[in-house]
Amino acid sequence: LPVLKEVVERIRWSQQKEYAGTTIALEKKSPEEARAISEFCQQLYDFSFVAKCFHNKKPENSVRLILQTAPAIRNFFNGEWLEWHALMSALRHAKEHKRRFSCARGLKLTLANGDNHELDVFMLIDGTTPVCIECKSGEFRQNIDRYLALRKRLGIEGRQFVMCIAGLSDENAKAFTAMYDLTFTNERTLAEHLTRLF
Repeated sequence: LPVLKEVVERIRWSQQKEYAGTTIALEKKSPEEARAISEFCQQLYDFSFVAKCFHNKKPENSVRLILQTAPAIRNFFNGEWLEWHALMSALRHAKEHKRRFSCARGLKLTLANGDNHELDVFMLIDGTTPVCIECKSGEFRQNIDRYLALRKRLGIEGRQFVMCIAGLSDENAKAFTAMYDLTFTNERTLAEHLTRLF
């Protein structure tokens, strides 16, 4: 649900502002959205992604979250969750289709000219088909030229260099893919695109 992405974005924003917590207002949400947010926030607490979770009925219907300060949790909300999602989606797809693969997350490489890059997820399928997945949970437009140049330097086809953008609409993903020699997906359509690659 989009409202769950709102919760994650709210946590990420609060962490960047160095706030100790954040409050998610529920009074303007539908009953289904309010229930989904409450359950999601409770799961965040159950799995220690937040330090405390208070469900307030009065004076306003809201959920108060006290944030974790652990660096691993902060990194997760800063986008690491999407990298793990992309990696697990790719591994699941390769395993289900009985493909031979090698993979890496956070692959650091130095090009011949000395430029350093880090690839969020990189796979080599059947020893011949490279698949690079770059994940963005925030603003990405300013980086498109850099990724186009990297794709060319690596000699990877546009359909194999995937930009997985959290929350990107399906329509915008299609439009960006048509405009640039890269493939744009969101977290929901990534697995579908992988079925067209291998």
